[in-house]
Amino acid sequence: MMEIHSLSPDEALAYLQSSNQGLSEEEALKRLKQQGPNKIEEVKNKSLLKLLIAQFSHYLALLLWIAVGLCFLSEYLHPGGGLMNLAIAILGVIFINAIFTFIQEYKAEKTIQALKKLLPFIIKVMRDGTVKEVPSENIVNGDILILREGDKVPADARLIEATDLKINDALLTGESRAKHRNPKEFYGNYLNSPNIIFAGTFIEKGLGKAVVYASGMNTELGKIAHLTKELHETVSPLQQEIKRLSKIISAIALAVGLFFFFLGFFIGTSFWQNFLFGIGIIIAIVPEGLLPTVSLSLALSSYRMAKKNALIKNLSSVESLGSVTVICTDKTGTLTQNKMHVEKSWTFESSNKDERNNQFDDFPMLQQGIQIKKKSASGLLIKIARFSNNAINDNGRYEGDPTEIALLKATESLSKNIKSERIHEIPFDSERKRMSTINKIDGTLLLLTKGAVETVLSLCSSIFSDDNIIPLNQEKKNTILQQYQAMMEESYRVMAFAYSELDPSLEKDYQKELKPKLNLESKLTFVGLIGMRDSPRPEVPEAIQKCQEAGIRVIMITGDAGKTALTIARQLGIVKNNPSVIEGPELDKLSDKMLIDKFSSGEIIFARVTPLHKMRIVTVLENNGEKVAVTGDGVNDAPALKKAHIGIAMGASGTDVAREAADMVLLDDNFASIVNAIEEGRTVFENIRKFITYIFASNIPELIPYLLCALFEIPLPLTIMQILAIDLGTDMFPALALGAEKPSKGIMTQPPRKAKEKLLNFKVLARAYLFLGPIESVAGLFGFFFVLKSGGWEWQSPLSSDSHLYMQATTTCLAGIIITQIANAFACRSSKESIFKVGFFSNRYILFGIASSIIIALFIIYTPLGNFIFGTAPLGLGTILVLLPFGIGLLVLDEARKFIIKRIKKNRG
Repeated sequence: MMEIHSLSPDEALAYLQSSNQGLSEEEALKRLKQQGPNKIEEVKNKSLLKLLIAQFSHYLALLLWIAVGLCFLSEYLHPGGGLMNLAIAILGVIFINAIFTFIQEYKAEKTIQALKKLLPFIIKVMRDGTVKEVPSENIVNGDILILREGDKVPADARLIEATDLKINDALLTGESRAKHRNPKEFYGNYLNSPNIIFAGTFIEKGLGKAVVYASGMNTELGKIAHLTKELHETVSPLQQEIKRLSKIISAIALAVGLFFFFLGFFIGTSFWQNFLFGIGIIIAIVPEGLLPTVSLSLALSSYRMAKKNALIKNLSSVESLGSVTVICTDKTGTLTQNKMHVEKSWTFESSNKDERNNQFDDFPMLQQGIQIKKKSASGLLIKIARFSNNAINDNGRYEGDPTEIALLKATESLSKNIKSERIHEIPFDSERKRMSTINKIDGTLLLLTKGAVETVLSLCSSIFSDDNIIPLNQEKKNTILQQYQAMMEESYRVMAFAYSELDPSLEKDYQKELKPKLNLESKLTFVGLIGMRDSPRPEVPEAIQKCQEAGIRVIMITGDAGKTALTIARQLGIVKNNPSVIEGPELDKLSDKMLIDKFSSGEIIFARVTPLHKMRIVTVLENNGEKVAVTGDGVNDAPALKKAHIGIAMGASGTDVAREAADMVLLDDNFASIVNAIEEGRTVFENIRKFITYIFASNIPELIPYLLCALFEIPLPLTIMQILAIDLGTDMFPALALGAEKPSKGIMTQPPRKAKEKLLNFKVLARAYLFLGPIESVAGLFGFFFVLKSGGWEWQSPLSSDSHLYMQATTTCLAGIIITQIANAFACRSSKESIFKVGFFSNRYILFGIASSIIIALFIIYTPLGNFIFGTAPLGLGTILVLLPFGIGLLVLDEARKFIIKRIKKNRG
């Protein structure tokens, strides 16, 4: 089938055992049974039920399930201990978090559905010599498709007839410009063949007939779908870290629980007392509030990113952005504005006028003061650009080929008073690389030609200059080519313009179908060049510089020519020296090792690449240890988007397929938005570490009361329900507020986080468990014993768990922890910078979080319902005032710690 493009139309029909009359209905039905329906087959996706179950079965959720099981077991062994309420509360945490996360992520597996939407439902085919409408699923090899403007192509097919046919295949190639198609034999790569049309593309203009040679999963679209679904989604660094964090927590909890379980035997307590005590310690260590805090923090970050035009599809991708080391980016629309516009022009007149043969004019300057009716090279240039043009302006809405729209916009205001009548058109095609029209302008019959410089110039025998037509010799031809090269080096798409005057007596003949023998496109008069380009987005150079300062490498991967890509890359600052420019054919010759060496050797640009090239580049980079983000907009980009650590699809110009395969969607298609998102991703990692420190710090004052109770036979200073009040109540909102901290100064001047750098490391544990936690423990225990002593309690004397004194004492312990945790919220805003430098009021969410924490504490301590649920009793103002110095003390001690560390680092530096 790969050679079908090299066959003539008749040979292609014979090869597929078809004819101009199409298949018979009987034969079509037979083939349908053999080949199967023309549709994209669904590789078995993860069902919604499995996706939901996954939210209940990841490692941290399993840890909470174990805690629930232990609570139920404890309640069974020791009824009335309050653990039933704790079990129900933890179950609530598990379910709320699972449903919340599921709602955020359930759309992540829709790539196949989006691909299926690209296929039309009904298509016209030739069957038994007559045109019939059949469902696209019933198309088979050998069917003759009847195609017209606006139709989508249902299967890969070989053209057998075409009339001014233009196909837009941007979904597959990434190139937005529609291409002419014709049925002539072609002997190059079939993917570039002008006689092949692919499923999922659509007819922008003209009519055609084509014979189907591949349907369903055998189409190029089907191959991409299959390739996309074979890929497994990469586990994000955050998912890996949360799993690791959960293992560490469970190991610590289990080790401490077992230690005190066995310690009880030496003290002389019974087996069941030791068992229940061990369970209590495990529950105290497990941070029940961590899971919802992480999820909500990521959700808040994704909301902030959406406001910056970066829409995150699954929450774990927020943090993944922060570890990106390489961005593989498209050019058109992402780095550039995706709006072709005319900027430069050159004629021999402008050259002679300025007495400089190697420069060209700004096109707007050329327009000033021009008399369009005057027979000048500049005037002729505008006429040809305006009238050899099929773009239209429908009340400010431009339609047509982007290049022709750019020419129309540049010339329409100058030519509005000129009368032109189109007599005939010789359309553009990929072989001729030019377009000609016959126009009657102000009574003169003219052939107007525009196209690629090399093809138009080869047809010219003269040149227009200073109101004269002079012979085109080699010297002048070289001058034209020099101008062409100069414009190309500045990344312009350059077109040549020429004309000839025709015999007005043959006007009626020209109105008929032109015959090749007329050979009108010859002995033309060269007029000039026009340069247009898709200019870089003005904000992109600064974004590129930010990436480079942040240690992130930006690699351009484009379907454009290498020279154009290189020029744009230089303008944007992506490359500064002498980069390697690797085009598709050269890339095919490189082994993976050679490609890695190219990456290591310096700057690199990829041009003229295919979808498989793009995915291979991403794969090689990932295998080399890079964290890769890749941009894309077409169906062709879907495999690479899914393979990358972060797939970034275009929201404005991208396809549904690309958007569904990606992790993030750029709502404005702007590269600068990626950099904003990366900054947010880095901030998320920092902030998660901040609230982990904050949450873990309260584990120590929750744990130590159990240890003292076991070792010294004192009343338990803090009940399990009061632990729950801290973990799922007063700690939650300040922890979320820490997740909303702004990026720290210099976050985008640091290199990407190393792959080995962990979310939970020794410094974080030491600060939480060995510094902040013990200070909070002192506050809570001081309050506990202060109330007991004030109430007349003596050491080791019995104390009922439902006595008012005991409930007041535990409530004071709880209040001491809450007060020091409020101070800790300020301390955790930065592990290095003083709170006075960070600012007490620079994060208003912290103030809201602390206010929420106080309101919850007031509910627990001062309302009958709170007293009933948590076993608390109201406290006097004097008791609260006794605890306040501990909060101030924690803040002062942490400020001292930061100051000492800074001095040590300064002395070492």
